[in-house]
Amino acid sequence: MGIPQPAFYMFKCEQSAPPGMPKPSCVTPQTQDLFQYLAQKLMQEGIMGTVQPIRTSCMNRCSSGPVMLVEPGHTMYAGLTKEKIDKIVSEHIIGGNVVSEYVIDSEQWDNPITPADMKKQMGM
Repeated sequence: MGIPQPAFYMFKCEQSAPPGMPKPSCVTPQTQDLFQYLAQKLMQEGIMGTVQPIRTSCMNRCSSGPVMLVEPGHTMYAGLTKEKIDKIVSEHIIGGNVVSEYVIDSEQWDNPITPADMKKQMGM
């Protein structure tokens, strides 16, 4: 019997822009501990083995940050706080229900586009 695959992957943006840059950062002095908080929450719940938190660089949703993408489901959560992480873990990851009030606005996160369709849009 092999090692089980995680049931969920939680991709947390860890991008931080230097001071003075025009775009906001997902990591600021006020939010720099959110990834660690997420990992600790998963350990406290006893689900770290089935949920894999992953640090990522920019996911190009800077104005909605801090952001986190949950797979499967292609669900992007915006404006993360510790309280929101608690609710996402308990309701979405453990309970199986997307926390819709924390999902990024559809103008920032529309339906996926296939590589073939993207090439068509680019005139290729």
